[in-house]
This record gives sequence, structure tokens and C-alpha cells, in this order.
Amino acid sequence: MTAAKKLRLLLVDDQSLFREALRALLALQPDFEIVAEAENGERALALARVHKPDVVLMDLRMPVMGGVEATRRLGALVPTARVVVLTTFDEDEEIFEALRAGALGYLLKACSAEKLCESVRAAAKGASVLEPSVAAKMMAELNRLSAREGRKVAQPLAEPLSARELGVLRLLAAGHSNKEIGAELGITEGTVKNHMTNVLGKLGVLDRTQAALRARELGLI
Repeated sequence: MTAAKKLRLLLVDDQSLFREALRALLALQPDFEIVAEAENGERALALARVHKPDVVLMDLRMPVMGGVEATRRLGALVPTARVVVLTTFDEDEEIFEALRAGALGYLLKACSAEKLCESVRAAAKGASVLEPSVAAKMMAELNRLSAREGRKVAQPLAEPLSARELGVLRLLAAGHSNKEIGAELGITEGTVKNHMTNVLGKLGVLDRTQAALRARELGLI
């Protein structure tokens, strides 16, 4: 029987001790394989070109080339690679720049090992995971932009969301995982995934971050 394909990970951080700790943690997961490590964005791009990682865990503030620029360039260099930002900082401008550059997730280094591993797997599937504090900042910024630009009237969807789908969407936009959404709503994780598929389809988007942005544009959250 052929073994399941492992997720190929590239770790990018200028602190060698943190990279060592991160490698030791992720190596415990049977479905992960750390294919390379880099101390800055420029080195990360060179290694990504060779190793074609599935997921890149990217710090933001690094010498030579920072994480935002590396994320932006990585999209053209290795389009299949998914970037999850893993950093100490949750400053507004860095969050928005990283997401605009193409990052699918934004986590703080203080997050739990379970949250980190879950985020890596979600990113590999094209879904986004945001730290709750980061999701809150993103929604606050969208609210500010909406008010400034005078967007008042929501465009109706061709197929409206059900009450349950709206509940899932609002928790998604707050940065909750499928497991957390299930616990909050009293439904199974599998049911959450089904609702999530319906939500993405009705909104016409591909991932969770796009869903949150689109829902705000439509006045759904």
C-alpha cells in the first residue's frame, strides 16, 4: 500500500533557535516533512524554487528581504506554495500587507501547537486561518473602509445564505476554526465543512479570507 503523500514545509525565520524549535515540533507530525529552512526572504525564494514546498511558514521582519516581499514574489515563483505568516507582531499595517501579498494565514508565535498544525493543513488545502485578534483587526479595517467609501447597499446573492450558513460565516470571519465553529453551534465538524462549502459557493469565493471580505462587502457581517 502506497504511503500518503506528506506535506512539504519550508520554514523561514531569521532566529535559528526558533527555527530549531519549530522544526522539532512539526517533525512530530507524521504527515509533515520539513524540506528546507531559510533565514531571510531572499534565501527562502531560492529554496522554494528548488524544493517546491506545499506550505511556507513565513516570519515578517527579517534582514535582506522581509516576509511580505518574499510572499509577494513567491506567488509568481511557486504558485502552488501556500504561505502562513508566523510572527510575533500583529500590527495592523503588517497584517494587511501580508494578506494583500497573498498569505493564506496569519498566526502569532504564541499560538498553540494544535492551532499551528491545523493551520498548516488548512493552508495546504487552500483555506485560510487567522488568529482571532488578527481577524478582528481585519474586520475593523473593513468597517472603516466601508464607512469612508460610503458603501451602504448590499448586493443580493443569487442564492441567499441560510440562517445556519450565516452563523458559520460570522464565526469564520471572527477567525474560528471548523472545530471551534462546530463546538459553538453544536454541530459536527463534518457538518461545518458542508456549510462552509455552500457558503464559499454562494459567495463565489475560494477560501475563508475571501469569504470574510466578500461577506463584508455584501453587508452580511
